[in-house]
Amino acid sequence: MKNFSRQEILARLDTETQANRPILGAGTSCGLIAKCAALGGADLLIVYSTGRSRLMGLPTSRIGDSNTATIEMAAEIRNVVSDTPVIGGIEAWDPTRMDLDRLLDDFQAAGFSGIINYPTISTMGETWRKRRSKVGLGWNREVELIERAVAHDVFTMAYVATVQDALDVAEKGVDCLVPHVGATGGGLVGHETGTRIDDEIRKISEMLDAVTAGGHSPIFLCHGGRVAEPSDTRRVYEETGCVGFVGASSIERIPIERAVKSIAEEFKSIPISEGRSE
Repeated sequence: MKNFSRQEILARLDTETQANRPILGAGTSCGLIAKCAALGGADLLIVYSTGRSRLMGLPTSRIGDSNTATIEMAAEIRNVVSDTPVIGGIEAWDPTRMDLDRLLDDFQAAGFSGIINYPTISTMGETWRKRRSKVGLGWNREVELIERAVAHDVFTMAYVATVQDALDVAEKGVDCLVPHVGATGGGLVGHETGTRIDDEIRKISEMLDAVTAGGHSPIFLCHGGRVAEPSDTRRVYEETGCVGFVGASSIERIPIERAVKSIAEEFKSIPISEGRSE
């Protein structure tokens, strides 16, 4: 399978938006999900180490060595997809991988055509951010990751949870900006935060407006919180400048929960007597 250049990916995404089709970044943590998402038209297949927790039936969680796990997952994904760019989630603040250029090289060598800053410290609150920043492993590392990837002409995506974070990566030339409005709710193990989609859309708009006012024009995609179903994205598209959606739990957890539960119930609903001849 080929690696896609930054220019090729951007051209493909532009084709979708010009045709009034939303961009879909699909979280894919195993070959089957990647294959099905690609068949369904996903534009980007995004590999997160945290996806393994979803496939284990757990809430989305960081487990073990994120970068190593994500790199190991690349071969399985790329084995079954041939014409969809695969994007790797990089933990920039991994203290065992201080050389960001080498880390980028490792992800490219594994076959990833782009990167996204995940797990991200942007969503983790001020206490954690300040603590990590004191040892040089805070948000600035993620900004530096984006800057270095742009310098290497690698396709970049960035999750951001605050206006300032959005401006930080926009100033470095990030290709896709993804306002992250909280862990995805819904399903069996969704993170229910008590937020309202109206408030989340307002947060998305604040980040997009600030970036646009700053003279930057990345591709805006939405993610998280109550924005979990296709109908939710319609509202976001109508009320903000977002032109697509990044789904993780929305792609590889909630649909599987529903489908497997439904088919199991269907099999159990057939009385034994109906299968016997008189």
